[in-house]
Amino acid sequence: MTIDTLIHIAINIGITIINIAIVFAVAMLHVAYATYFERKVIGHMQVRLGPMRVGPHGLLQPFADGIKLFFKEDVIPANADKPVFYLAPVIFLVAALTSLAVIPYYQGFVIADINIGLLFIFAMSSLGAYGIIISGWASNSKYAFLGGLRSAAQVISYEIPMGLSLVGVMIMAGSLNLTEIVNAQHESPYGMFAIPQIVGFIVFVIAAIAETNRTPFDLPEAESELVAGYFVEYSGFRFALFFLGEYIGMFIMASIGAICFLGGWTIPKYITDVLPFLSYVPGIVWFLLKVYAFIFFYYWIRATVPRYRYDQLMAIGWKILIPVALANIVVTGLVKILL
Repeated sequence: MTIDTLIHIAINIGITIINIAIVFAVAMLHVAYATYFERKVIGHMQVRLGPMRVGPHGLLQPFADGIKLFFKEDVIPANADKPVFYLAPVIFLVAALTSLAVIPYYQGFVIADINIGLLFIFAMSSLGAYGIIISGWASNSKYAFLGGLRSAAQVISYEIPMGLSLVGVMIMAGSLNLTEIVNAQHESPYGMFAIPQIVGFIVFVIAAIAETNRTPFDLPEAESELVAGYFVEYSGFRFALFFLGEYIGMFIMASIGAICFLGGWTIPKYITDVLPFLSYVPGIVWFLLKVYAFIFFYYWIRATVPRYRYDQLMAIGWKILIPVALANIVVTGLVKILL
């Protein structure tokens, strides 16, 4: 191996490390202010002000919360399986952070531009569920154990319709690569797959809410029944790891929705033909606007829709979403063959 080759490899590794640091820092900042945004949005929906004390209009509240959680006492149940108890939040957070590697934020900026990007994200999502399940088991608490079991059933029930809802996108794009999916949408007459794949889009949005354990599908946490569910025995910094993982999961689901159904960092050509000045807006701006719209929808649903019963949650997944998603695949395949 020549010196020039070694230098080239070293430069590529250095660029990758810098990209990872940028994505990680931006993701952490987004998570911090996603909590602030959620409290403000829900506060105004309920005719409250939300956080106002720390900084102007409460803008420093996320940092105050982070410092508080970092310095709180780390309480561990006496009969907990301590090694597994320690490992569970790490598995949950690392699985969520790893998924960020394959998400293209705009043309050419992706840490790992692999051909099976969608499958990789599903794999990491399934791995993150192990963190939830073993945290419930290792805590040696009935509430935590029930939350873990509920989460296992919920992940199995809703990953299936989520995957099926994206099969129509894969058929239309002819690829599992997320960058190619965005480019295929930009070249299509629709500009985004949410128009021809409206059924798949609706199924994906419902499944994404359940996959991230958000209201009205937050049965693994269910404060009214299980106190806090699978992480009821966690405190301090370990509790913060679960918190970070949940909000990064929301960001990932919102990013997948924006990339696979709303055209990612692009806008439809028929819009730029009418308003050509929009083509000068950087792609990252369009991508983030679409992601923020998804996250706002998460908060809106939380503020307006009551929690489902567990049997209703299971029935929606198995009796409605899976048959509808399968029908969408059949129709999409037939249209693809005929046209």
